This record gives sequence, structure tokens and C-alpha cells, in this order.
Amino acid sequence: MIDATVIWDLEDDPEGNVQHLAEHRITVEEAEEVLRDPRSRTGWSRRTGRPQVFGSTSTGKFITVIWDEVLDDPRTIYPVTAYEVPPPQGRKR
Repeated sequence: MIDATVIWDLEDDPEGNVQHLAEHRITVEEAEEVLRDPRSRTGWSRRTGRPQVFGSTSTGKFITVIWDEVLDDPRTIYPVTAYEVPPPQGRKR
């Protein structure tokens, strides 16, 4: 679980993170749900080196959310992207 303030751009900002998630058919609510779920697994993106979290949404998706650390105290993060990924083998959504 990520205990942090999450920064979201305005919904109508075409270059913002809300629109970027929408391009991947992920809502802010789904991303926040996975970020804050204690069952979600955290790790590091192999491609970008950014922190990421994997988890299930109440809408039935298994997603990853990748973010940048903006501030340490208070902890503040900026989600860069989120998208559906296959669930781990042997685990249900």
C-alpha cells in the first residue's frame, strides 16, 4: 500500500496523467484503488526504473501503476502511467 498524496492533472489537460490513463482505459479511481490496497505488490519497472505497483481493481482489472516520487516529506507521488497486465500465474483477480 502506498501511503502518499497523489498528484493528478486536470481531467481536460491533454498532456496530463488523467488523460494518459484514460488512453489505457484506466480511471483515476482504479489507479488509486491499487495504489492504496495493502494486497498490491510493489516493485520497479524494468523499462524505466520507476517504482510501480500491481494489483486488482473492483472493476475486475489487474493493472500496474507506475509513478515518480515528487516529495519525500510529506510523501507525494505523480502517477505517470497505468495499464492492464496479465495477473500472476495461479492468482485470481
